[in-house]
Amino acid sequence: MENKDQLDQESNQATVEMTSEETNSNDKPVSSEESQEAKLEAEIAELKEKYLRLYSDFENFRKRTAKERIELIKTASEDVLKDLIPVVDDFERSIKASDNESDAVKIKEGNQLIYHKLVRILESKGLKAMEDLVGKSFNPDTQEAITQIPAPNEELKGSVIDVVEKGYTLGEKVVRFAKVVTGA
Repeated sequence: MENKDQLDQESNQATVEMTSEETNSNDKPVSSEESQEAKLEAEIAELKEKYLRLYSDFENFRKRTAKERIELIKTASEDVLKDLIPVVDDFERSIKASDNESDAVKIKEGNQLIYHKLVRILESKGLKAMEDLVGKSFNPDTQEAITQIPAPNEELKGSVIDVVEKGYTLGEKVVRFAKVVTGA
């Protein structure tokens, strides 16, 4: 089978060579159609080359942006973590100081200072606690009902009775749904 294909290719090649020799031996002037065809073939080759270069440039761009995106994801939390390190330091100092301190009020004040510092850092990064939800109607888009209890009065049916865990938003996106108890 391979021999047959090889013979066919050699025969086709010989035919092409004979045809080109006949054309050259006739020494006819090149017709305008042939020159037009040569121009079009040259233009096609040029367009193919431009397409390949453009495609290569696009592939390089795609690979580069994918690599940058991966690096960005890896380092996106770096800024937040750098801001949280001083809070960790404050907690370590608080733990050391509480070993020697017997006044619970001072320990509580120190812990509250650290808590407020942490909350300010998180708010500066766009994280916000959801507003007080008690007494408002249940919203499944921002809240997760963990249980229902009988409502103490008619007005609290279908409303939030208690908040077990606060919910948080980052910009307009809910990061953590508020876990609430609703009235039935």
